[in-house]
Amino acid sequence: MGNAVFRFTIIDPAGTVSFLGPGHGPKVFAAACSQGAEDHRGLLRLAESYDAHWIAEVRAGLHVFDEHNVSALATSFQDHVRSTPGDRLMPFRVIDTVTRRLSTQSARSGLILFNLNQKRIIQVQNSYSELREQDRGRIRADGHPTSSFFFYRLPETWRILP
Repeated sequence: MGNAVFRFTIIDPAGTVSFLGPGHGPKVFAAACSQGAEDHRGLLRLAESYDAHWIAEVRAGLHVFDEHNVSALATSFQDHVRSTPGDRLMPFRVIDTVTRRLSTQSARSGLILFNLNQKRIIQVQNSYSELREQDRGRIRADGHPTSSFFFYRLPETWRILP
């Protein structure tokens, strides 16, 4: 995933998911928000056109989490948390105080919350690059940058908070 690693926490009407992602991830999700994503599934679906490889990894990780942690954290996930550095944790859903705490811990480059309910992007910590209301990013193929760009402009109803 490179040296720039963010923790992304996505809040939607159904709950909260949290996972790690690359330095270009904030732009990918800002672009997906600009297209009207209303929940984390929609956000991932829209983001897929910008970096399908990364989004497939996130979906696979959430699927594994869901298989093993139905109503409470399984012992295997608790063991994973104890033995894995925070910047290597698998994707997860916030279902208790342990996962809530993990979802608010910054990775190497920062922590960004995408609150789809309130249309807010909250940069709790961002030591990588400034996220703007309008910008461009490079499309990835098989995890590698291509020569193609995507462009986005967040609607006026969205806010980016420092």
